[in-house]
Amino acid sequence: MALLLGFLLLLGLCEDTLSEELSSSGYRPDGLEFQLPPTSYQTGDSYDPGLAGFFFQIVRFFVQIVQPNAFPEACPRSVCQSHGRHEKASFLVSSDDVLFKAFSIGIIYGFAANHYMRTNVEETRKLSESNFNDLRTLLNVVPGQIDYILDQFTLPKEKAFDDLDNINLLVGGSIYERLKPKVLPVLKDIKDLAEDMKTNRDTLVRMNTVLTDMKQSSAQLHTSLRDVKTSMEQTLMDPQCSSPTAAPTCDSIRKSLSVLDGSANFDHLQSLDGHITQLDGLLQTDLSGLVQKANESLSNIPEEVQNQTRDFISEFKKTLNSLQSDVKNISTKIPIQKTLSNFVRYINDSEDYILQYLPTMEECDSYRWLVCLVICCLLTLILIFYLLGLLCGTLGYDQKATPTRRGCVSNTGGLLLMVGVGLSFFFSWIIMTIVVLTFVTGGNMEKLVCEPYRNKKLFQVLDTPYLLNEDWKYYLSGLVFNKPDINLTFEQVYSDCKENKGLYATLKLDHIYNHTGDINSNLENMNIRIEDIELLDKTGMKTLMDLRSSGIDDIDYAAYLNATERSPTRVNLISFANNLRRKAHQLPSGNLKTSLKSHTDTLTNIHENQVVPLQNSMNTMYQQMKGLQYRTSGLKVRVSTTIFFLNSTQDFLTSQLSEVVVEESKQFGSKIISYFERYLQWVEMAITQQFAACKPAATALDSAVNVFLCSYIVDPLNLFWFGVGKATILLLPAVIFAVKLAKYFRRMYSEDVYEDEPVNKVQSKPRAQTVPRVQTVPMVQTVPMTNMRHANTRSRVEQGTQTI
Repeated sequence: MALLLGFLLLLGLCEDTLSEELSSSGYRPDGLEFQLPPTSYQTGDSYDPGLAGFFFQIVRFFVQIVQPNAFPEACPRSVCQSHGRHEKASFLVSSDDVLFKAFSIGIIYGFAANHYMRTNVEETRKLSESNFNDLRTLLNVVPGQIDYILDQFTLPKEKAFDDLDNINLLVGGSIYERLKPKVLPVLKDIKDLAEDMKTNRDTLVRMNTVLTDMKQSSAQLHTSLRDVKTSMEQTLMDPQCSSPTAAPTCDSIRKSLSVLDGSANFDHLQSLDGHITQLDGLLQTDLSGLVQKANESLSNIPEEVQNQTRDFISEFKKTLNSLQSDVKNISTKIPIQKTLSNFVRYINDSEDYILQYLPTMEECDSYRWLVCLVICCLLTLILIFYLLGLLCGTLGYDQKATPTRRGCVSNTGGLLLMVGVGLSFFFSWIIMTIVVLTFVTGGNMEKLVCEPYRNKKLFQVLDTPYLLNEDWKYYLSGLVFNKPDINLTFEQVYSDCKENKGLYATLKLDHIYNHTGDINSNLENMNIRIEDIELLDKTGMKTLMDLRSSGIDDIDYAAYLNATERSPTRVNLISFANNLRRKAHQLPSGNLKTSLKSHTDTLTNIHENQVVPLQNSMNTMYQQMKGLQYRTSGLKVRVSTTIFFLNSTQDFLTSQLSEVVVEESKQFGSKIISYFERYLQWVEMAITQQFAACKPAATALDSAVNVFLCSYIVDPLNLFWFGVGKATILLLPAVIFAVKLAKYFRRMYSEDVYEDEPVNKVQSKPRAQTVPRVQTVPMVQTVPMTNMRHANTRSRVEQGTQTI
């Protein structure tokens, strides 16, 4: 029996799949289950950013649009064109309202991203601690798992001990159950023949006795009826029968005397002494005893197996106990502690390194948070000036007021809008520079690291042959085994660890498998020999053959049955006596009448004392003869069939009993082996799938890249430039609309004419001097000026023009 389990050393980073089937016995044991105790870890399997994840997806979609390639070729450009024309103030107000709302959403994105990054960076220490604790837990449970796997050898050993203690039932009982369907029916037939033979002999003895009594009773009945008949004939010769009154009665009685006779005659029935003597000779052989002896030989098989295997069981138990000691000593031969100590030292050094620079990272993040907060506050301040200007201008706006007479509230609104415009021009270049820097950084990190990591293309790049080392085809196998031709990839290792598959090192568990061969060889030494079972000896066989030729079934049963089924007399004596008594009453009183009455009493006594007993004997004889006929019917065929199956069964026991014993012994050995094979199957499964499950390693890598770098840093960074960038882009139309809208809110130093005609066309009035107008910036007409007074002096016009 070949059992194979290979172990691969991969420094705790890989595992291989064994394809060879372990079980060779074909027996599947029930009730033998193994399971490694589960290990709990602190770090979750996945990271959920919550509601922010939705906005992160929006930003990723945007990045995918503006930068569809893995390596972006150009930065995105935003072009904004504005075509101005004179619009109404209400349109400007509505446009500014929409712009400011979109502007505010971008600012909210910036605040949220900044806060999200700050909060998660503060959780970095906790995240790193949980991952390092999980890695330590993984290393700490490895020795315990090894001991647990080796300790589970006790379960198959105890199952084997239980089976060995019950070998009489498991082996002997199985042999008995296989022989029983063939042997017991034959023995039952022989036993039934023996019992029928004894029953038939007793029946023949009783029948022979009854036959003798019947012959005597029949002869006595004939004599008694003849005497009564003779006496009645003499009585009817009385002179009274000659009288005319008695003559008819006497003649009638005389005629009825012809039926007064016995009808039973048993003289032709032969005696049964010969058959009885023959059965007595056959019964000298105790067939029932021979059958009982054969049954005992069959039933003693389990006990015989127990006695023959007592020494073997003792030695085999010693072998299993010794094997268990060897298995437990395997853990002391495995240099696992040295390997684990190196890993623990590496983990501790890594944690110390991270904890050493973590405060520096948190300090830098606080500066970043402050800068981002200042930017968001600047945008918020600009938005506040715009909103206050829009609010004051809208509330203070009066359609009837001239530009020089606008209210204070409206003028304040215009000034606030212009302040917002000034801040926008002053800080927008700083904000746009930061947006470009964060976009280039976050966008490229998303495309070059985060997205390839999520779809595993990053591992495929790392697994590119000769990429990391021009002399190595597979970098990981070259790094671990110094054999770069082994197809061991980063993607495979990561995927297997992500599925929580087990790692295993050279644990030297092949020692267990070599001992399994010792178990098999010990079981092969189990020798069980069942003595030949003789169902029937020669004497018993001769008795059956003599029974077949005994001729009991040749008895003339018809003659006996015909002779015993009829009535002993030709007429019912009671009826005859009653009829005779009635006729005697018809006769006159005298000796004749008295004699006839005396004969009726005689007939009644004969019936009661002779006919009835004879009739009972005849009935008994009839019933017993019917039973004997039924039991002996087809006796020759029955005995011949029994002899045939007896010989067939005896041949089976002689030729195949040893084979049955060998098969059941092998089946028992296979059952014992199956316990240890099941254990080894579980060892293989536990080593390859459960032992030192490397999910904490994959989780640590996910925590470092997917959680910390991508979810904590890149995603909120992208959301920040997405929101702030959107707000910055919206500054341009906001500035345009704010400048235009401020002209309708601010108080002017002079009043200008706003017509739909060109500005250089000036109307002339009869009583006013015409002053050429200087073309001003186009404005939206607010109040009709058709009846304006033109009393302004040139200096006033020039001053107003300069002001505009």
